[in-house]
Amino acid sequence: MALVVEDGSGLSNSESYISVADATTYHSVRGNTDWAALASDTVREQLLRKANDYLKAQYRLAWAGARKTTTQALDWPRVWVPVPDLSTRYIGSYYPAGYFPNDEIPPEVKAAAAILALIANAGPLMPDIARTVKSESVGPISVTYADNGPRQYPLYTLVDNLLVSWLDGQGNGLVLRG
Repeated sequence: MALVVEDGSGLSNSESYISVADATTYHSVRGNTDWAALASDTVREQLLRKANDYLKAQYRLAWAGARKTTTQALDWPRVWVPVPDLSTRYIGSYYPAGYFPNDEIPPEVKAAAAILALIANAGPLMPDIARTVKSESVGPISVTYADNGPRQYPLYTLVDNLLVSWLDGQGNGLVLRG
């Protein structure tokens, strides 16, 4: 099934913020040869869907603004999203009242999807969380789990830093880890 890419209109069936072709360009110009080495575009589409699943699960309640429509499949496009650092970041672009256009997807969101898709090739982006082992013995086999030990989520620092400007700055935009 062909990947349905969000075009900024708030599609009810979109599955990704970025196309296979655009993700391929993103990785190519950065020398990420692992993307080109994938078996097929079908595999790339599957990985982009997994990346989108992660973006929805991790950031759904953290994005600034509001979804453009109640029927759209993805979190973007959005309305009332302030343009971050308007004075330096988007010099030469015109954004009325300092809000990001409600018919576009920020380039950082597309880049995050491309990055996460490549990472997803190595395994689950949100693996099940195991309890922290406090002690372990080999014979006669004994395991003790840490009381209230920290959960071990994978951290995708580049993705978090790319997206932080598009998150709600009122406390709802915190990406809680650990």
